[in-house]
Amino acid sequence: MDIIKSGGEKVSALEIEEVFRTHPAVADCAVVGLPDDEWGERVAMAWVADDAERPTDAEFRSWGKERLAPAKVPFRYLVVDTLPRNPMGKVTKVAVRELFT
Repeated sequence: MDIIKSGGEKVSALEIEEVFRTHPAVADCAVVGLPDDEWGERVAMAWVADDAERPTDAEFRSWGKERLAPAKVPFRYLVVDTLPRNPMGKVTKVAVRELFT
């Protein structure tokens, strides 16, 4: 689930996560592909806020466009208190996907 197929392109969720973890408002994040009839999958990001100031989706998109190719910029953002993890501490991408339903 770390490769997202969007519009005929293979997009690395890990690469997007690495970039967004450098944003000052992001303590942690997880990127997943959500099913989409037109694109196959669309990039979405669940994130944990690092401070009280939370960027809007438009601000995140703008910030992402400065650092990533257009196909890699998430189209949906969801702020969460914590990311779902398995007993080993690894983020469970299936559970992250379910957060968007």
